[in-house]
Amino acid sequence: MQAKPSTARGPLRREGLRAALGLAFQAAVLFGAAGRLDWGLAWAYLGLVAGLSLGQLWILKRDPDLAAERAAGFRKGPGWDRALVVAMTLPGSLGVWILAGLQQRFGWTPEAPLWLSLAALPVALSGFGLFLWALRSNTFFAPVVRLQRERSQSVVSAGPYARLRHPGYLGWLVFALAMPLVLGSYWALVTAPITLGATVLRTHLEDRLLRRDLEGYEDYARRVPWLLLPGFW
Repeated sequence: MQAKPSTARGPLRREGLRAALGLAFQAAVLFGAAGRLDWGLAWAYLGLVAGLSLGQLWILKRDPDLAAERAAGFRKGPGWDRALVVAMTLPGSLGVWILAGLQQRFGWTPEAPLWLSLAALPVALSGFGLFLWALRSNTFFAPVVRLQRERSQSVVSAGPYARLRHPGYLGWLVFALAMPLVLGSYWALVTAPITLGATVLRTHLEDRLLRRDLEGYEDYARRVPWLLLPGFW
């Protein structure tokens, strides 16, 4: 049954507002830490994020049920998952913005060369592109680890899920690890081990939950053996 327009637009508006506020917050942290606005790489990064946010909103507009699920945010998730999300995103996002900005303010060395920052841009784009592809392919792509019984959740094996069980996590990880270099900061890379460790742990715990509780997932896991990195794990 098609969602009523007012029902579908509400979550989309909330997601749009969340994206706009998130972009404004990122700009405030980056330029606040740097102490100046004439930072070309930060503007390039914010432009990339703005474009990717529009892509995410376009996907959610085409899937009102997914938009409603994601608009619910972290209200439905278990405590351990919220803790891991914090461990994934605070160092890998807020920590990166602050450290990269402070490096600009105080001139910490070494600084990543411009060519490396420009090379990191398409890497970051490809990572978030994989995230968006996973989002588009999986109507159950919730922001929290949970089994969506009220939505009759089923196994998704289309798109990137045909080759990888958790492509969204890989996409986010590639984007997060490329972010410091996009901003020209080697110092911001110190957050990478925390981001990597938390993402790997969350992937493992979610996969264990799905194998235990989601009908058909065990068979899917046998067909698609790789969780996060093809040929490795």
